[in-house]
Amino acid sequence: MKKLKTQDEWIARARAVLPAGGFGNFDPGIVIREGKGARVWDEDGRDYVDYLIGSGPMILGHGDPEVEEAVLQQIPKGMTFFANNAAGIALAEEICDALPSADQLRYVTSGGEADMYAIRAARAYTGRDRILKFEGGYHGMSAEAQMSLAPERLVNFPQAVPDSAGIPEAVRADMLIAPFNDPDFLRSLLAEHGGQIAGVIVEPLQRIIPPAPGFLELLRAECDRYGIVLIFDEVVTGFRLSYGGAQEAYGVTPDLCTLGKVIGGGFPLAAIAGRAGIMAHFDKAVVGADRWLMQMGTLSGNPVACVAGLKTLEILRREGQYARLAGYGRRVMEMMTRALDKEGVAHRIIGHETLFDVVFTDRDIANYRDVKAGDAASAARFNQALRDHGIFKPPGKTYPCLALNEDDFARTEAAVSAAAVAAAG
Repeated sequence: MKKLKTQDEWIARARAVLPAGGFGNFDPGIVIREGKGARVWDEDGRDYVDYLIGSGPMILGHGDPEVEEAVLQQIPKGMTFFANNAAGIALAEEICDALPSADQLRYVTSGGEADMYAIRAARAYTGRDRILKFEGGYHGMSAEAQMSLAPERLVNFPQAVPDSAGIPEAVRADMLIAPFNDPDFLRSLLAEHGGQIAGVIVEPLQRIIPPAPGFLELLRAECDRYGIVLIFDEVVTGFRLSYGGAQEAYGVTPDLCTLGKVIGGGFPLAAIAGRAGIMAHFDKAVVGADRWLMQMGTLSGNPVACVAGLKTLEILRREGQYARLAGYGRRVMEMMTRALDKEGVAHRIIGHETLFDVVFTDRDIANYRDVKAGDAASAARFNQALRDHGIFKPPGKTYPCLALNEDDFARTEAAVSAAAVAAAG
């Protein structure tokens, strides 16, 4: 019998056909074969407790039987139509019922695509060109989003720094960059430029950095003052922090929000949602040709993704699900705190119980520069030790999921203990 391919063989094959040997996402030095519950297996058969969970979509864990059944029932009926379908309409109704900001929505395929359209909708609605984003905020791969996402060169605000080649200089001129959680700078910047700004786009939980008390409320008030469209990027936080997303959890309602990850139940699906007056720009009959925002996509509203999303949201609505998810997250946070304190390692665990990570520093974290100033070498040793001890996670986030069990927690605690020793050097 022919020997199965090893992970090293797959990695070599990838290097031949994929730039940098990967898909541009996670570490290409690992090739995942399968996932079930809160575990994944690589091509050598080694299993890991999964705190990456597809970068967030698999909030129920891998292979949830109810989601699988919904998908298997849909596939024989058709996998895509490029036309309206009942599952997509029903999912849109559920999302609009759940989110305070959502009167209507449009489907796209990725969160980055949703962010691009949200920025464009703000411009169409206001007739202005400039966009304000916060340094370190991630909003996909559009030219506007690739400004000051992870700048190595820290320049004076509000200057934008492109994170990618191939972006025209003209794009930078229309982007303003502000530090997250800095109300004084925000007021000053908007006092000078507010009348030129179409939209402010923000992750209400910026990567893992929580908003300071009152910051989102100030942002809402200042956008109202200057007629600016407030966009919450809820691609990560939507249906994760709570059923109504970060806007429900923090009690601040944006004009537009973007969604992805959880709403597709593990399939490619995203959306832009918001107030009817802004969403009307997707309807040529309402706003006219000059103000119409063209949008279409081959797989937008794909029925398989929509049935997976509908079933995922149904499961999340059940009693106690969010309390259980937050409890799982707190349990892992406490493991990290105990282990790192025992080794005397300076650190801060920041974020939300449903999404968090460790920054190796002795100072409080308010923005991107505070995270960047953390001890990168300790972080690298910590994360490598976690991987070596069977924990699968990205270097800057920890995503708990509802499929975690006692065996998973036991392995996690042992791995975290070993990783704390490694972080101490």
